[in-house]
Amino acid sequence: MIAALLLLAGALGLALRHGGNHALLWVLGAALGYTLYRGAFSFAGGFRQALAEGRGAGLRAQMLMLGILVIIMLPTIHAGTLAGAPVRGIAFPAGVAVIIGAFIFGIGMQLGGGCASGTLYTAGGGNTRMLLTLMFFIIGATIAAYDSERWADLPALSAISLPELIGLWPALFGSLAIFLCVALVLRVIEQRCHGRVEPIFAAPSAESPRRWSWAMAAIILAVLNIVTLWAAGRPWVITASFPLWGSRIVAEFGWDEPAFWAFWEDPTRTEAFLRPLLAERSSVMNFGLMLGAFFAAAIAARFKPTWRLSWRHGCASVIGGLLLGYGAVMASGCNISAYVAGIASGSLHGWLWILPGLAGNWVGLQLRPLFRLDR
Repeated sequence: MIAALLLLAGALGLALRHGGNHALLWVLGAALGYTLYRGAFSFAGGFRQALAEGRGAGLRAQMLMLGILVIIMLPTIHAGTLAGAPVRGIAFPAGVAVIIGAFIFGIGMQLGGGCASGTLYTAGGGNTRMLLTLMFFIIGATIAAYDSERWADLPALSAISLPELIGLWPALFGSLAIFLCVALVLRVIEQRCHGRVEPIFAAPSAESPRRWSWAMAAIILAVLNIVTLWAAGRPWVITASFPLWGSRIVAEFGWDEPAFWAFWEDPTRTEAFLRPLLAERSSVMNFGLMLGAFFAAAIAARFKPTWRLSWRHGCASVIGGLLLGYGAVMASGCNISAYVAGIASGSLHGWLWILPGLAGNWVGLQLRPLFRLDR
């Protein structure tokens, strides 16, 4: 009841103060958080299962989600409109900063215990270790914003849209072919390693903590991504708000003047820094996402925070969170903002993100035993 009242109050307050569109984004964020929690849809978990165990269900579900997104979003973004609303994609320069940032972020995923979406929904669902990860995620993103002059001029190509470079249909069918090949390779590897392939469309077993099938969660997340594109005018992003939150805290306590950092002097970011926090779309969706996960955990009677945390796990959250935040800002996005939104937008930087991101996850897996985290 508390979770439902908070969600309702947030939607009404945003509608009255900032308009119906912000209220819709709040609801979409809540729906994303609810879906992520009910499906236990974890990018970090999917990468870990594939790299460490040879189990590919989580990664195959990601391919399904990306396939749906590419089919709908690539033509829509190329046309510039969706159901009468103007839309644009996410495209950033593809270069050294993306490679280094994605690699750092990947290490942070395995040490911190989650990705950007995973950190938010598990923290909202009452996981106290992930609350610590989230805190240092924001700190790491703020440090990266402060430090942006150090890496902003690293060599990079300009923002490249694959549909503009090679044509819409080659980009679309080429993307689908890659997703299909990845899914088939994962099936072969899982069959050889375990003698069977976990179906992603089947309902989870009674022993599994997941309530929805992998495929059901992937399809719902894809639909919510598409509605977000229509409502926000651009794909779903998460980490754009983290350096903003941290910089606002720095300014509020008078520790520095972030408005004069090179990061916030960029014209594309200045407006976000100056407007009220709840007028910023990604912040609205992130707050809604956490409350949506809180609502899902409460319904399932699983909102039971445990405040005891071993020092090793705490250290992993601190280090992982810092790497997640710094890497996401440096790479111009996280697993959602760069990997999912970038690929669904046809941006080269989204495709460039995934290989160093996976390499970072592999390194993170090798480091997990140092913190008494399972492989």
